[in-house]
Amino acid sequence: MTGSDEGGLTRTLKDLFAGAVGGAAQVLMDIVKVRLQTSSQYAGALDAAAKIYKNEGALAFYKGTLPPLIGIGACVSIQFGAFHDARRRIAAYNAQKHPERTDLTYGQYYLAGAAAGVANSVISGPIEHVRIRLQTQPHGAARLYDGPADCVRKLLKTGGVASGLYRGEAVTILREAQAYGVWFLTFEYLMKMESRNKPRSDIPSWKIALYGGLAGEALWLASYPLDVVKSKMQTDKIGGDRAYKNMRDCFAKTYAQGGVMGFWRGLGPTLLRAMPVSAGTFFVVETVMRVIH
Repeated sequence: MTGSDEGGLTRTLKDLFAGAVGGAAQVLMDIVKVRLQTSSQYAGALDAAAKIYKNEGALAFYKGTLPPLIGIGACVSIQFGAFHDARRRIAAYNAQKHPERTDLTYGQYYLAGAAAGVANSVISGPIEHVRIRLQTQPHGAARLYDGPADCVRKLLKTGGVASGLYRGEAVTILREAQAYGVWFLTFEYLMKMESRNKPRSDIPSWKIALYGGLAGEALWLASYPLDVVKSKMQTDKIGGDRAYKNMRDCFAKTYAQGGVMGFWRGLGPTLLRAMPVSAGTFFVVETVMRVIH
């Protein structure tokens, strides 16, 4: 292995490590969003939270959190590792084809983020599927799954890998590409505007957190309809009497049932959660990268 290859591998490992550390900030309260996306029994976020607490207790808000708690570090690690790897590859291409460019275009930042999203979808798809099944299953004795492992086993037994565990993967890939393309693009744009007259390393921590939070809001505003369709498909029956034949059918039926607003149900709690989660993720990752690079 050449010195250049070793340097690239070292940078990638550092990016993966920074992402894994940053991933610790992302999980709880997601159940409210999922219930609003997949059910019409709640008037809104507060009503959903109140009814979940009344009928299922405080621990209900932790339903399905074990899979993302286990996998979130890996997911964020992949997101940042893949983004920076794609960024370096695009920069190398620019150096050969467009030597006048000193940095990536904003379109290329989006492309690098989208590549990170596609890479992330390989593990985020099944992790989120299991989480959503656990969050939406009946409460008490009527529950369908005893836990994450039991859920995985039954999904594989009923539908196999593609139609069971990876149900909704096509729309997951589209959501991840759009979401993380916009996420990284927004953050890099804001950081570049801030660092026009000073080094990036001089940007104060509170601004990194603010820009990270704004990037989180942009992520969900850009990808939320895809997330709604994904949630609907991942709560659909596996096997026979499915409500949705495929992603296209789910889009059509969601629109027929709720119009345009049907694709935005549950957005409020999602945006409330996105700001601090994304702010914390970028703050931690940027801080760790400044230390280890």
